[in-house]
Amino acid sequence: MMIKSIAVLTSGTDSPGMNAAIRAVTRTALFEGAMVWGVHDGFYGLVHDQINQLNSVSVSDTIQCGGTFLGTSFCPEFETKEGRKKAFDNLKCHDIDGLVVIGGDGSMTGAKVFNNEFDFPVVGIPATIENDIWGTDYTIGCDTAANTIVDALNKLRDTASSHRRVIVVEVAGKKCGWLSLVSGIAGGAEYILVPEYKTDMDELVKSLIKRHSSGKTYSLIVVADGYGSVVKIGKTVSEKTKLDTRISVLDLILRGGSPTVEDRVKASQLGEKAAIALLSGLYNVAFGYNKGDIVSINLDDVVKNKKELDREYIRIAKILT
Repeated sequence: MMIKSIAVLTSGTDSPGMNAAIRAVTRTALFEGAMVWGVHDGFYGLVHDQINQLNSVSVSDTIQCGGTFLGTSFCPEFETKEGRKKAFDNLKCHDIDGLVVIGGDGSMTGAKVFNNEFDFPVVGIPATIENDIWGTDYTIGCDTAANTIVDALNKLRDTASSHRRVIVVEVAGKKCGWLSLVSGIAGGAEYILVPEYKTDMDELVKSLIKRHSSGKTYSLIVVADGYGSVVKIGKTVSEKTKLDTRISVLDLILRGGSPTVEDRVKASQLGEKAAIALLSGLYNVAFGYNKGDIVSINLDDVVKNKKELDREYIRIAKILT
């Protein structure tokens, strides 16, 4: 099948670097002589025919911007077979032969289901600040989010030290603790709580009391939001240690901001690979990184497998925190 016209969309929650990926997909396809279409507001735009042709100027001045200029959303209608059929018909109406889907695990699942039902060429690019996609060491946006957390920890340390406080910091990570683990190590947190491992709170409390009794003036505890209630954790620490304890929730701020160099470059590389793959007839795959090398991953494997935390990070965290 000769593919000469492709579409690109961003789906699910936004992450810094999505624009760099869109830009790379667009300009690579144009360089190869293909037509490119932008789908606005994710799968919703597919279902409701919010599809416009893109050119090189369309993606100018976007690489430095956070979010996604195409827009994104969650679309319950696409979860139905009738909705997906409307999306397929809209793509065929525009003579679009292939689709690049940029997003997280839900987006990859939607892409796979769509490919299964209509044998429509789809390539995925993992983009989520939580870095929880199986088969890749990196997802677009995770580096910027980690840097945002480290910057916040640096600021929280100042006030924690001044007031002799314990500050419990909640960050994103419903199923995977990568973001809290990496940012906690880089930010010098005293304790890091991740969904994959349950921490003995009695031991944590004893450790806090011992540390502060020996002269430690403050402590930072980084908690992935999938671990448990940060309010409950803060209350437990406060009541059992008698230390001044505060809570700071870093929520939507983690998804915004200008992408880091790493997110811009890697998103650009993944976008280029995705476009070339589609135009070459390779689809039903996602592109990611394995030990620094770009790899293609079968979408079936991406969807059905669960990512595990890097044991080396866990080992280092136990030593340093």
